[in-house]
Amino acid sequence: MRIAILSCFYPYRGGIAQFNAGIYAELGREHTVRAFNFKRQYPSLLFPGKTQKVTEQDEAVPIPSDALLDSICPRSWVRTARAIRAWKPDLLILRYWMPFFAPCLGYVARRMPAGVKVVGILDNVIPHERRPLDGCLTRYFLSGLDGAVTLCEEVGRDLQALRPQLPRTVLPHPVYTHFGEKLPRTDAERALGLLPGKKNLLFFGLIREYKGLDILIEAFGMLDDSYQLIIAGEPYGSFEKYQKLLDESPGKERIRLYPEYIRDSEVKRWFSAADVVVLPYRSATQSGVSSVSYHFEVPMIVTAVGGLEEAIGGRGTGIVATEISPASIADCIRRYFASPEVRRSCVEAIRAEKERLGWEKFCKDLSAFAQSL
Repeated sequence: MRIAILSCFYPYRGGIAQFNAGIYAELGREHTVRAFNFKRQYPSLLFPGKTQKVTEQDEAVPIPSDALLDSICPRSWVRTARAIRAWKPDLLILRYWMPFFAPCLGYVARRMPAGVKVVGILDNVIPHERRPLDGCLTRYFLSGLDGAVTLCEEVGRDLQALRPQLPRTVLPHPVYTHFGEKLPRTDAERALGLLPGKKNLLFFGLIREYKGLDILIEAFGMLDDSYQLIIAGEPYGSFEKYQKLLDESPGKERIRLYPEYIRDSEVKRWFSAADVVVLPYRSATQSGVSSVSYHFEVPMIVTAVGGLEEAIGGRGTGIVATEISPASIADCIRRYFASPEVRRSCVEAIRAEKERLGWEKFCKDLSAFAQSL
């Protein structure tokens, strides 16, 4: 097949671009693939982080692409649709993770000729941080698709509610493999300046309200001094609320904060030092952090929301908290460290998941689904 992928690629950074690089490379083994990229993804005023693109210090896979689409310039939507049509693909894949992109992506989807199948890979159908018109915008995007792939059952159920007749399939998020091998724990702790001999809890990734870092900081305050909390990730929005909690925490001397975007080559340091990853999310679909955790074989403690309960609790790769509360998270942390057997069982389950969640299988299943439409 000739496959066009319209989404963000290098030089954009972050999990979406990393995922797209993965499917671009794997699909390219058996198909002719072309990447169509954003010329402008977010206007600067709407982007809550420091930068959307890789810096000189970052490492990223340099995928060749045609940077054409400007999310807020309709003339670029016309040019993008025209360029994709001119390339004559058999399949157009669109990534969708928030309603802001529904107008531009929905426009392009509708401008494909009848012989081109249009498939969306949906990270979310209902966004984590909701705004007016989200439902209308998402319906507009979905109505331009021939089929949809969700990365967990929870998003599949949301899709069913919004567009029940749309052909769909669930393909779990593949395990990221580009972060390198795990380091000796002592080397990782030394590189990060951590206190040795502690039980290391890791919160990793972009810091956003729905991810519940405040819940974890409060939970950490309920634990004894054998624990150490590591927070690594770039804040999206104000960090003031979290800093206040850190300053007031009874365990503040055992909290290590790295409020920055973590380069690919450095990710292994944090996961090599961690005993367990904690995802205290208030809402979730799936998490790219869990894919990184699988790669480094680090179990997780998660809340019972969205796809996390399905992917972690259902597969035995971690512990699921019964409530979204500091007390429940603290109880799960204590239970995890109280039994070496729990850790062994989680690691064994993760190794089984790594075999199941490969990029080759994901892309073969994606291609088969598209050809079935």
